[in-house]
Amino acid sequence: MDGQISLSPAARALGYAGLLPQIICLALILAGNEWRYVALAGGFAYAAAIFSFLGGVWWGQAVTSAKDGRPASTGAYVLAVLPSLMAVALFLPWTFGWEWPGPALVYLGALILGSPLVDRALGFAAADFLRLRWHLSLGLGALTIVLGLAAPQVI
Repeated sequence: MDGQISLSPAARALGYAGLLPQIICLALILAGNEWRYVALAGGFAYAAAIFSFLGGVWWGQAVTSAKDGRPASTGAYVLAVLPSLMAVALFLPWTFGWEWPGPALVYLGALILGSPLVDRALGFAAADFLRLRWHLSLGLGALTIVLGLAAPQVI
């Protein structure tokens, strides 16, 4: 984290636009729309996809860190695959007909909220990228938790 500017204005704008799907899902639920359950499932799918994507970002950062003279540890690669595995695990309750998606959305939102801590611990991210990650993770994590808390009103 050397303080260099690495993100273009377009990258920032598109990053913030990534909050729109979750905002739309929440709006459909709060409006009492007939698509409420679809909005819950879509909100889960979107949050799970983004969480998995973050693991891919960590994997890519770990791979490219070797060219900077600081090869990643095995632990960095383990951390990189965990988001996908956790997202699938949080989907299993629906598969088995257990209570879903409320609890899974709350857990997934909390994991997304805390995910920038992994970026910070890995130390591969530029300062401006890490700042954007905090903004987006706080936004998406909070929206996902609110979806989870709204789930009992839908189901």
